[in-house]
Amino acid sequence: MENRLDLVFAALGDPTRRSILTMLLEDDMAVTDVAHPFEMSLAAISKHLTILTRAGLISQEKRGRVKWCKLEPDALREASVWMQGFGQFEPVNLDDFERFLEAELRE
Repeated sequence: MENRLDLVFAALGDPTRRSILTMLLEDDMAVTDVAHPFEMSLAAISKHLTILTRAGLISQEKRGRVKWCKLEPDALREASVWMQGFGQFEPVNLDDFERFLEAELRE
């Protein structure tokens, strides 16, 4: 499970991949439709899709001549369960934390 979590969190660490997952919340999409809103090559999008697939966050299947992507929510569920183990800690006040960081960086 640890290796799987590493793959999931590494995949989620990229904003393009998070955007792709958000798009797939709506419905399955063809790879070309996934690529459309991004200003990058189809090859670059394919690399992102491969990372998401290896992490188990999406699946890809060929339907005729078109490759389709589908969200696989179970991988996110596993990560969520793992993160809930840290729910015992007090929530961080992000405004206070930001002020603290700004003060530290000024020094």
